[in-house]
Amino acid sequence: MLIAIDHGNKCVKICDGEAFTAGLLESDVRPFGADVLQYKGKFYQLSDQRIPYHRNKAEDERYFVLTLFAIAREIEATGSYHPGTFTVQLAVGLPPAHYGSQREQFTGFFLNRGPIHFEYRDKRYTVLINEAVCYPQSYAAAITMFQTLKTIPRALILDIGGVTADYIQIKNGGGDMSVSDSLESGVIMMYNKITSRVRAEHDIILSEPEIDAILLGQPVQTPPEVVKLTERLAQEFISDLLSALRERQLELRSGHIVFVGGGSILLRRQIEASGKVANPIFVEDIRANARGYALLYRLGQK
Repeated sequence: MLIAIDHGNKCVKICDGEAFTAGLLESDVRPFGADVLQYKGKFYQLSDQRIPYHRNKAEDERYFVLTLFAIAREIEATGSYHPGTFTVQLAVGLPPAHYGSQREQFTGFFLNRGPIHFEYRDKRYTVLINEAVCYPQSYAAAITMFQTLKTIPRALILDIGGVTADYIQIKNGGGDMSVSDSLESGVIMMYNKITSRVRAEHDIILSEPEIDAILLGQPVQTPPEVVKLTERLAQEFISDLLSALRERQLELRSGHIVFVGGGSILLRRQIEASGKVANPIFVEDIRANARGYALLYRLGQK
């Protein structure tokens, strides 16, 4: 069974099941609630408090436990559950800047564990991960638009994630890794700046979901001056990010600029209002990278 997972710093995304925050609570005793995973004598629940940023996600077991959540939720979402052993081929990804140095360690993180036994939502799972393949983020998301991009001489893909903003140039549908990199300019950095300023200027502790609601134009019970400050800082964040790309000699006022990732969806209004991108194209599917990993894996099997 092929399962593709986008291990984001903010959210974990799979192809069919719902995305969830990359946060984890561990307990020695079973906590209240049905959404509980038991693995190696410990109990785990997902949390809205995300794990602090780790450049190397393989340095402890937390992202492996999140992977078990993702596998179980994908199996449930596709109606594939059975009491036997699931033999899984795992398709995952890394930011372009980390891809070359971390790819082997990251895929090895999931392998050679033998049959993995755990319980989730009172169902018993046995999973054997017999293959793990890693792909560059951004390019994977772009490949979901291959029919459109293959006729375009040059396009720039920008994936705004939790910690990194990844870019890669596409020429006639093929990725150009010589024009690719990752900037540590993801939305978590923006959240930190906004919460710090709001606390300092208004003595209000603003949560990340509240910031999301403000930037998406949703109703909030927040003072108007805080809403205005949040929107201004978000606009500055996007302006600085696009300026950093321009300093790298990346042309944004001509050609096709394709924005993918949850950060791009969240900050669409700010991107369009920046005046620095002539014709932005937005991929609204937050699962684009995960679906791209699955597509690239299947293409590699032909």
